[in-house]
Amino acid sequence: MKNRIELDVQAREIGKHNSRTLRTNRQVPAVIYGAVEPINVAVGEKEIVKFNTRAYENALFTLKSPVKNANGIVVLIKSVDVHPLSRRPQHVDFFALDLKKSVRVNVEVRLEGKPIGLSEGGLLNVVLRSVEVEVLPTDIPEFISADVSNLGVGDALHVSDLKVTGSTKIITGAEQTIAVVNTQEEEVVAAPAAAAAPAAAAAAPAAAAAKAPAKK
Repeated sequence: MKNRIELDVQAREIGKHNSRTLRTNRQVPAVIYGAVEPINVAVGEKEIVKFNTRAYENALFTLKSPVKNANGIVVLIKSVDVHPLSRRPQHVDFFALDLKKSVRVNVEVRLEGKPIGLSEGGLLNVVLRSVEVEVLPTDIPEFISADVSNLGVGDALHVSDLKVTGSTKIITGAEQTIAVVNTQEEEVVAAPAAAAAPAAAAAAPAAAAAKAPAKK
């Protein structure tokens, strides 16, 4: 069974003034939704900073709270709004789970092995670093392994090649490419083409502005 982390949350009043007061006191406004009616709570800023990292992606949290209908709920941290300048968390969405019903989450694809194509002069290009899966909350995998050791130059690994177990079902399209071994010539050609696209996009507004009539 997937390990759960206990997280303390407190009651809060709604409203911008109350939210500002909470943030001043290093608390973050939050809402719980999903398998329960929405519940407004507050959570410590320090805890959210700690848990809003890749290491805790898809971690299950058991809420501890004096708020009766929030206490004991198992949640995922669905999203964290961060201030663009201070980088302090401003709001948190907790998704309440029904442990008997599947949820959709994104799971990292972790590549293993050294492609044989590298010894042939190829370069490994990673296209997709995670896939969406449907899975019971207690079966959410930390990552999905993908062996790329048999990839030669021109070979690709697709979503359909991934192996999963238990209740895990991959939702991402089976035809999508996860990784491909390209020749070095292909990489050199692709790089200038990719750089040219933003330059062309930037030039278009400038050209349009030159043709536009002056404002009076």
